[in-house]
Amino acid sequence: MVAPVCKLHCLLKRTQMLLLCLGIAYLMAGSILLLQRSSVRVAQLNLASLPPLLSLAAPPTAFRTGGLGMRARSRWAAVQAVPGAGAKAGRHWPASRSLGVQHLHRRWFHNLLPESSEQRVSLHRNNRHKGTYMGCFMHNASDGALGGTMLYDLRKMTSSLCQDTCSESGYQFAGLEYGAECHCGNRISSQQAPEEDCSLVCRGERGSPCGGVGRLSIYKVEEQLPGHRKFKNIHYRGCFKLTKSSIGTFPIYSFQPNLTTQSCIETCTDKELPLAVFKRPNCFCTWTSSLFSINQQSDNQQCAESAAVNHTTSAPTVPTHDDHYQVYLTPVLDSRCKERMFLPQKSTSLVALSSFPGAGNTWVRHLIELVTGFYTGSFYFDGTLYNRGFKGEKDYWKSGRSICVKTHESGQKEIEMFESAILLIRNPYRSLMAEFNRKCAGHLGHATDTQWNSKEWPEFVSSYAPWWASHALSWLKFGRRLLVVHYEELQRDLLPQLRLITSFLNVTITEERLLCAQSNQDGHFKRSGAQRSSFDPFTPDMRQLIDSFIQTVDQALQSRNFSGLPQEYLPR
Repeated sequence: MVAPVCKLHCLLKRTQMLLLCLGIAYLMAGSILLLQRSSVRVAQLNLASLPPLLSLAAPPTAFRTGGLGMRARSRWAAVQAVPGAGAKAGRHWPASRSLGVQHLHRRWFHNLLPESSEQRVSLHRNNRHKGTYMGCFMHNASDGALGGTMLYDLRKMTSSLCQDTCSESGYQFAGLEYGAECHCGNRISSQQAPEEDCSLVCRGERGSPCGGVGRLSIYKVEEQLPGHRKFKNIHYRGCFKLTKSSIGTFPIYSFQPNLTTQSCIETCTDKELPLAVFKRPNCFCTWTSSLFSINQQSDNQQCAESAAVNHTTSAPTVPTHDDHYQVYLTPVLDSRCKERMFLPQKSTSLVALSSFPGAGNTWVRHLIELVTGFYTGSFYFDGTLYNRGFKGEKDYWKSGRSICVKTHESGQKEIEMFESAILLIRNPYRSLMAEFNRKCAGHLGHATDTQWNSKEWPEFVSSYAPWWASHALSWLKFGRRLLVVHYEELQRDLLPQLRLITSFLNVTITEERLLCAQSNQDGHFKRSGAQRSSFDPFTPDMRQLIDSFIQTVDQALQSRNFSGLPQEYLPR
C-alpha cells in the first residue's frame, strides 16, 4: 500500500516541477520575442531621414520668484539651462542627442502600440469626411505646417473630431499628427511630404490618415457661407478708447460698409488674430496687448454713442482722431500662451488646488496653465484628462514639478501634506449636478433623464451634499495657508481673480499673457451644449438639507476672516 502512495507522491512532484519549468520557458520565450521585435523595429527606423521633433518651448514669459522653487523640465522636453542657475537641470531620460532615441521617447509618451499592417492606413483615401483632404505636409519645430490651436486625444482622435474642433475655433484647415494630435490653422506654411509618411491611422477610427512622426494629414474643413459660421469661445472684451497712433500699428484693417460684429470677427479669425476691434464701418485685427488691459476699459455707453454718430458713413474712412471701439476676443488661440512646461526646478513646497468634485477644478487648472505656462499636477491619475492635454496627470504629485496639485481629499493627514492651498468653492447645487453628469457621462457629457429620475440621484445627493460642506470645513480648519476662490466670482471677474491666484502662487506674469489666457479661457474642456435652464432635479427635502450646509460653510468662512459665500448661494 505504501509503494503506490510513494509512486503517486513522486509523480505529483514531477508534475509540479514540469509545470514550473514550462512556465519559466514560456516567460523566457516571450521576453526574447519582445526584445527581438523591438530591435527589428529600431533597426527599421531610418534615423538620418527622421525629421526633428516638436519639443516643449523655452520657458514662457513668466518666471518664478522666491518662495517656491523649480525643477527640471518635462521628461519629454530637451534640457535647457535656467538663466542664473548654477547647477544644470536634471533629466529623466539618459542624455542623448540621437534623433532616433527622441522619436522612441515620443512613441512612449503617446503610448502607441506598434503599427501592424492592418493598422497602417491605405493610401487610397475614403470620401466619408466632410472636408477636403489636402495631403501630407511636414510639421516640426523649424517647419510648422499649421500654427493655430492644438488638441490632444490619445485614445479617441478622429478626422471628424479634429475638423469640427478647428471649424468651431474659426480655422480653415485641420491637421492630424501621430494618430492622436489635432492642429488647426488658416495657412499651410510648410512643404508637402511624400504621402507614405502619413501612414498612421487615427486612434479613434480606422481607415483615416492621421499623419506620422513630424507629418500632418491636412484637411480643408467644410466651408460655410459668410455670416453663417458658428464660432465657439467668442467673448466681448469691452469698450476701449484708442489713439490714432495705436490704431495705425494694427496689422489688419478692413473697411466694410455693412460691417457687423459677426463679419469683423470672421475677418480677424481668417487672419489668425485673436482680437477684433470694431467700429462701423472699420474693422481692425490685432494681438492682445496692454492697450486692452482691464484698467484701460471705458464705459460701454461711450462705444454706443460713438457708433450712433458714425453709423451713416459709407466711404472708406481711416480714423483721424482718438475714438472708442468695441473689442471682441475671436476663437483664435493666441500662441503666446500655448506652450507649457514643468517647473524648471523642483519646488520646495506643495500647493494644493483643492475642491469638491464638480466645482470646476479642471477649468481652473486650464486657466492656471494658460496664465503661468506651467503644468498642474494631480493627486490622482485621470486618463481622460491626460489625453486632453493635462500632462501633469502622469507626473508623481509629490515630484515638485507642477505649479499646483489637484486634490479632492479632505482628511487632516492629506491636507497637512500641503504647505498652502487654493480652496475652490462652487455653489453646491451646481457642483452636485456637475459631478453627477461626470459620473454618468464623463467630463464632457450630460446625464440622461432616466438617470436623473432614478433612485441613484437622491442617494447621490444624500451622500455628496454633506461632503461638499465637510470638504470646505476641513480645509478651513487644517489648511496652513489658504486662498479661497469662488467659482462664480472667477467667472464674473476673470482677470482680477487670476491676478490673485498667480500672486498666491508667487508667479510673475505679463499683462499680455494674462489677456492671452482670457482670450482662450474656455479651452476644450466644457460640456457640449447646456443643461436646460428650467431643469431642477432637487426636491424640497434636498434643498432643506443643502441650504443648511450652505449656512454652515458661510459662517465658517467668516469666522476665519474670509468673505462669506456669494449671495446667490444663500437660501432665499
